[in-house]
Amino acid sequence: MENRPLSNPEILQLLQEKSSSKQKVFRKSGELFSILKKQLKCISENLDKSIGEVDKSVKVSYKDKSAFEAQIYFSGDVLHFNHHSNVFTFDKGHPLWNSNYIRQDKKRAYFGMINIYNFLADSFRYNRANDVGVLLGRIFVNYEGHFFVEGRRQMGFLYRDVTKDVLDAEKIKNIIETSMIFALNFDLTVPEFKDSMLVSVKQLQTLNNEQQLGTSKSLGFRFHTNMQKID
Repeated sequence: MENRPLSNPEILQLLQEKSSSKQKVFRKSGELFSILKKQLKCISENLDKSIGEVDKSVKVSYKDKSAFEAQIYFSGDVLHFNHHSNVFTFDKGHPLWNSNYIRQDKKRAYFGMINIYNFLADSFRYNRANDVGVLLGRIFVNYEGHFFVEGRRQMGFLYRDVTKDVLDAEKIKNIIETSMIFALNFDLTVPEFKDSMLVSVKQLQTLNNEQQLGTSKSLGFRFHTNMQKID
């Protein structure tokens, strides 16, 4: 009987310790993203009914785009939620590693990520491919459901304690509503005149049907977190 070669024990150990852990993270973050979708649907239905009693021209709606994407439309805004298909960790200089909760179990430092983007509703309605959205926040959740939120202003102060904060339906609802309030408080501003001086013939010819002159809200901020992607 032919002897089969033995598997490399180091590779086996890494598959068990890392790959298996990352699969748990992905499954957990996927479960929570499903809850997020349900909350988006519920919030949109309740708000649409309430605002309809005041002004029927204002609509709030929900769209399930795919297994990894969901949107809520409200007034002239869209929040686009994206569940990233990969699992991440942070570099060793990140404050996360100062937590006893993380140091006690390094597998807790693997996170699924849900991005929250703000777009103009007309960007999707009129297929304006040149329009840009803004990242409002990112939700990081590990295999135990512990999480924290990184974001701008009130988004960055919501949930910062990964040791104590566990993501559930109520906290997801709070994150969604805070994101909506954040988006509604920033109005569309007129682009600088100097930035609108030059227009190509192609842009002008296709303006009516494709709206190629780029538009965005003036939110203007960047995230600086150093994050290492784990494939």
